[in-house]
Amino acid sequence: MKLNLREIASATMILFAVIDIVGSVPIIIDLRNKVGHIQSEKASIVAAIIMISFLFIGEEILNLIGIDVNSFAVAGSFVLFFLAIEMILGVTLYKDDAPQTAAVVPLAFPLIAGAGTMTSLLSLRAEYEVVNIIVAIILNIIFVYLVLKSSYRIERVLGQSGLSVIRKVFGVILMAIAVKLFATNIHGLF
Repeated sequence: MKLNLREIASATMILFAVIDIVGSVPIIIDLRNKVGHIQSEKASIVAAIIMISFLFIGEEILNLIGIDVNSFAVAGSFVLFFLAIEMILGVTLYKDDAPQTAAVVPLAFPLIAGAGTMTSLLSLRAEYEVVNIIVAIILNIIFVYLVLKSSYRIERVLGQSGLSVIRKVFGVILMAIAVKLFATNIHGLF
């Protein structure tokens, strides 16, 4: 169990791409407008706890309920795909009662620590030392916290049209991630 800067950098970049908190800024702003306030600290801490817990017991939980990692990843790809459709087309596919707070659901889970993140953690665990993955999780959570805290400023700088463009661009990127996640894991089901 030793720290390896190359592993930390690789795991950090992979998680950064999957969590995609910058691409989620339009969703965060939309949530903030619906609920009035985002609990940045709570959302960041809960997401970190979910990710670190899943790193250690994720595969066992899936095995316990009879789900393999490939099935989990394919299901996660569908969720990401439908989120991407919402972002690109500006439609709402998932209707829920307005949340009272935007800390745990949907911010910490599934936006930050979602199916893509969980699947990535299981993949990283097969390649890297656990301590390096934990450092990568912490680095990403610090960045997530900073983005959540400065969502007002980001909104002011980008404006409504800038947010709309970013939302559509990251919607396409999210859709590509969903398709890749699906294509990579569908073979494992058959």
